[in-house]
Amino acid sequence: QVHLLESGGGLVQAGGSLRLSCTASGGTLSTYTMGWFRLTPDKEREFVAAISSVGEHTNYAVSVKGRFTISRDSAKNTLYLQMNSLKPEDTTVYYCAAAHLRDLSIYPGQYAYWGLGTRVTVAK
Repeated sequence: QVHLLESGGGLVQAGGSLRLSCTASGGTLSTYTMGWFRLTPDKEREFVAAISSVGEHTNYAVSVKGRFTISRDSAKNTLYLQMNSLKPEDTTVYYCAAAHLRDLSIYPGQYAYWGLGTRVTVAK
C-alpha cells in the first residue's frame, strides 16, 4: 500500500507562486496515475490536475489551467504541483492522490490512495 505525504503549502501573496510536493513510501509512483485535489467550502474534494503514470499526459481543471503545472519525478518518487499567479480563491487544503487508472480521472472516488493534505493560503 502506498503512503503519500504532501508538503510545500504555506502563506503567499496574491500573484505569487508555490510548489507543492507529494512523496511516496511503500510503492512506486511511476505505476500510478496521480492527481491533485483541493477542498471546497462544502468539504468536497475538487479536481485540480492529473498526470499519467509515465507523465506524458496531463489534465487540468479550467480554473487552474495556464497557472498550475503538474509534473512527476520518477527517480525521486515525487509528484509536484507548481502553482503560479495564485489567487485568494486558491486558498484551501490541497491533497495528492494515486490510482491505477487508464484515464486522467477528475473524480476523487476513483483514487485509492490519499495524503493528509497541505494548506495553501493566498493573501489579498
